[in-house]
Amino acid sequence: MSSRPTSILLTDFARPRLFPREPRGNTIQDISAAEFERYLNEHAPMKVLDGYAPFCKLHVHRNWTSTKCLSVPITDQNRRLLRSDYEARNTNELPVLVRWFEGLKPPVANYLIPILYSREQLAKEGSPIDADWGVVGCIYTMEPKETPMAPITLLRNALGVEEGGSGVPIDRDAYRQSVAFWRTHANWRG
Repeated sequence: MSSRPTSILLTDFARPRLFPREPRGNTIQDISAAEFERYLNEHAPMKVLDGYAPFCKLHVHRNWTSTKCLSVPITDQNRRLLRSDYEARNTNELPVLVRWFEGLKPPVANYLIPILYSREQLAKEGSPIDADWGVVGCIYTMEPKETPMAPITLLRNALGVEEGGSGVPIDRDAYRQSVAFWRTHANWRG
C-alpha cells in the first residue's frame, strides 16, 4: 500500500461524527466536510503512521483549524466534571459504557490526524467508497502521534464487522497500553 493515497473520502460512518448537522465544540471546527476532504487530497501529511492493522493508516497534519484537543488528562481539579453513560455510535451498534468531561475548556490541538481505512477493508465492512482511502475518524491532539484507541474500540474490533468492528483480533499489549492511557485521560463534550 502506498503511503500517499491518490484519493481520500469521508465515510458515511465518520461524516456525522466529525461534521454533525448541529455543530459541537468537540468536532472539527471552521471548515465543512467538503473542505476537509479537499485539504486531505491537496496537502501531503507531515508523516504517515501505521495503524493497528495493515488496512489502517494515520495521516499527521498540523492543525489548520481551531479544533480543540479531544482527550484531556484527568486531574484532581477536573475529576468532578467527569460523566458517564451507555451509548452507541450509531443505531446499528449496541450501547457501551463511555465517559467524558462536561464543562471543560481544552486547548486548541496542534495536530489533526485522520484515520484512514483502505477501500478493500471498507468494502469488507459493508461501506464501499469510490476512493482509495476512507476517513473513519480523526484524532485532535497536541503531539504528532496516535492517541491509543479506547479499550472498548479494541474489543469491538475483535468482535467483528457484525458488531461494528473490523474483525482484527485483540492485541493484548495494545489493550494494556490503551487502558493505561484512558485510565488517566477522558474525552470532553462541548
